[in-house]
Amino acid sequence: MSTEGRYTTPPAEWIWQVPAQGAARFSWEYDDGRDRLLALYQKGKDKQWDAVRRIDWDLEVDPHDPLGTPDEAMSLYGTRYWDAMSDTDRGLLRQHYTSWQFSQFLHGEQGAMVCAARIVESVPDLDAKFYSATQTMDEARHAEIYGRFLHEKIGMLYPVNDNLQALLGDTLRDSRWDMPYLGMQVLIEGLALAAFGMIRDTTTKPLPRQILAYVMQDEARHVAFGRMALRDYYKQLTDAELREREEFVIEGCYLMRDRLRGLEVLENFGIPTAEAAELTEKSEFLHLFRKLLFSRIVPCVKDIGLWGPRLQKAYVDLGVFDLGDSNLDLLMTQDEEIAEQLDAERFAAEEQARVAEVAQTITQGADKPA
Repeated sequence: MSTEGRYTTPPAEWIWQVPAQGAARFSWEYDDGRDRLLALYQKGKDKQWDAVRRIDWDLEVDPHDPLGTPDEAMSLYGTRYWDAMSDTDRGLLRQHYTSWQFSQFLHGEQGAMVCAARIVESVPDLDAKFYSATQTMDEARHAEIYGRFLHEKIGMLYPVNDNLQALLGDTLRDSRWDMPYLGMQVLIEGLALAAFGMIRDTTTKPLPRQILAYVMQDEARHVAFGRMALRDYYKQLTDAELREREEFVIEGCYLMRDRLRGLEVLENFGIPTAEAAELTEKSEFLHLFRKLLFSRIVPCVKDIGLWGPRLQKAYVDLGVFDLGDSNLDLLMTQDEEIAEQLDAERFAAEEQARVAEVAQTITQGADKPA
């Protein structure tokens, strides 16, 4: 079935064209590059995987309870609308919320794929071109995974959120070669990583946990790439150039904060936009969720050298300034270890099942009369 028939509301345009600006840059220096970046490139090659084989797509998913997360996570919980809902309506609401979340993940991954391809084209250093080529493949795999999950398991998609689309457009229209790094690797992927992690750590369902854990293993490398490349480059910029990039980060962070509300879901349940916004802003879960979502962005922005007074003031206003001292390396290491641990657990369980099957076969054979 075509994706067209699964959208809750058809996109305004099926092909979104963003005019490309900036130069394609070739490097004729094919010798050594930065050791750290080449090591990351090697890791990117070593860690390629096939989503068809690594993920157990045979696992069943109840579309009316896809994640098994607490009802408190939904903005309507505890309101008069929630109290008036039947169990069937609440199941449909869970389906819509999951569809909305994973649809934004899907659209963001397509944006990441385009941005990574843009980096291959525009970045001046060959070692960075090498790594971003592996990232382009990673992002294609992620888009494949989220698209399949939505089509086969949820059965419903939401169009791209206006704020996410605005940040993608701003990132891609900018002619400066470092902006796809800043917009995608730092802002969009940083926020996505935190969202993935929160769902990964709260879902009780094995398939979405597999998906998120394995995608996050890739994303940990991508954020490391963005930090490495931008930290080196931003040391060379003037104060005025750094301020321009800080303004971009400030605007992007407010767009990302406003992206999180999921008003489209409530509107589909007949709640007027203004009231939907008010109900959402009262959600204690959303306030906690928002703060956690910036746990990857703020320390990364500080690490790459964007930490001027205006940016710090914006983070105070957003209530996330204290996250600047978070240990980003520790978070990324944990993301990789969780995926490896999940593989080990699945392999052990499969091996135990095979041993039990062999033992049963032997027992059945021994019971048969000679």
